[in-house]
Amino acid sequence: MILRVAAIGLGLLAVGFVAILTLLTPPGQLTFLDGALGGGWGAERPGHDLGFGNHGQTLDVWRPTGATGKALPVLIFFYGGGWVAGSHDAYGFAARAFAKQGFVVVVPDYRKVPSVRFPAFVEDGADAVKWTHNHIAAYGGDPARIAVAGHSAGAYIATLLALDTHYLADEGMPRDTIKAVVGLSGPYDFYPWTSPRAIEAFKGTHDPRITQPITYARADAPPMLLVTSSGDTEVQPRNAANLSRRLKSLGATAEFRDYPNLTHENVAMALSIPFRGKAPVLSDSVAFLHHVLGE
Repeated sequence: MILRVAAIGLGLLAVGFVAILTLLTPPGQLTFLDGALGGGWGAERPGHDLGFGNHGQTLDVWRPTGATGKALPVLIFFYGGGWVAGSHDAYGFAARAFAKQGFVVVVPDYRKVPSVRFPAFVEDGADAVKWTHNHIAAYGGDPARIAVAGHSAGAYIATLLALDTHYLADEGMPRDTIKAVVGLSGPYDFYPWTSPRAIEAFKGTHDPRITQPITYARADAPPMLLVTSSGDTEVQPRNAANLSRRLKSLGATAEFRDYPNLTHENVAMALSIPFRGKAPVLSDSVAFLHHVLGE
């Protein structure tokens, strides 16, 4: 009995330690501040640390408080972190923002560099889409209206999943499972690699072209909103501009937004209550998603 109580106590301490570490990250701090300013009102998390895939990945599910009636559109949000960092727990501010606008939101984790390299984190994204398609109805979401979004490395995962159809096909998913994409400050046309993180993430890839979302631009791509900022020095604005132009030239639907003077981090921060005045990132994203998916 004593050993059992001790084991439970150690487990609780471990959970608390992980929570503290999450809070110490900038996104975790922003989630705390956002919640303190009312970000949690109107949103609930009916699913926490739910397992998916075959590599110990977990995800959270958020939705509007008290959501009942017809199934809601679904948004899978992939966080950024240069493919080396991040946690779904730290991005409650983003999940709550979209949930309060009428979406069931899934925030999945994915494996990181250096434990893995490309394409493992994209494959984890495909696992998250499959889980969502198969299980989201139980949380009030409509599996026929799934969109993906992300910031930075997360936007990379979202767009590559939407454009390179083999990832979803490998999971037995129809090529049109993803109905819309919102890419926030993502790298889509960034070879040759210059940043240390990109060099490490894509080390050993036999053909660099397969790592670039722009390689897979096509006329029947799902509608995309590609957001950048002229003040971004981490992921150059040309990434969103180039992919948008390529998609449009092929006849696909692509909207381009440039929020002047914002930094790379500002674009994601603008989803939160404390920094929402920096740019209409949330309202523009929501308007685009509702237009494509319906309300």
